[in-house]
Amino acid sequence: NAPSDEQQWAPHADSRYWGTENDTHKHTDYGLAAFRVFLKSEFSDENIEFWLACEDLKKTKTPTQIAVKANKIYCEFIMTDAPREVNIDHKTRDVISQNISQPTSNCFDDAQKLILCLMAKDSYPRFLRSEHYKELEKKQQNNGQKKWLPF
Repeated sequence: NAPSDEQQWAPHADSRYWGTENDTHKHTDYGLAAFRVFLKSEFSDENIEFWLACEDLKKTKTPTQIAVKANKIYCEFIMTDAPREVNIDHKTRDVISQNISQPTSNCFDDAQKLILCLMAKDSYPRFLRSEHYKELEKKQQNNGQKKWLPF
């Protein structure tokens, strides 16, 4: 199974792949942390935090834990005027609101895809041009690792 376009966006374990055609859905804590710091500096970390919470929910097995986590995600990111409300369309928000009483581990998939696309088109390209990213690149080059961009 090849990763989807959305999965290819997410930071790779080795930041030499970030921004290239080899960029995959796998990421390390270090690369993810760098992206999170960047988003926090832009006051837009709710998007990555929502995406990560959805990924965690997908790994949850018991119905009780799914309900607890889904309600937390809903209250923090989805409901109108949520403390860290993500920017999704009304239709998607309404569908989630109607179904939150019986949540599944995939109940936020549509919203997660929208947020992923938003980050892929907006904040991730800015991250790749940022000082945060340049510093990460410089550290890897100073550690004797080859340049990760194909040019």
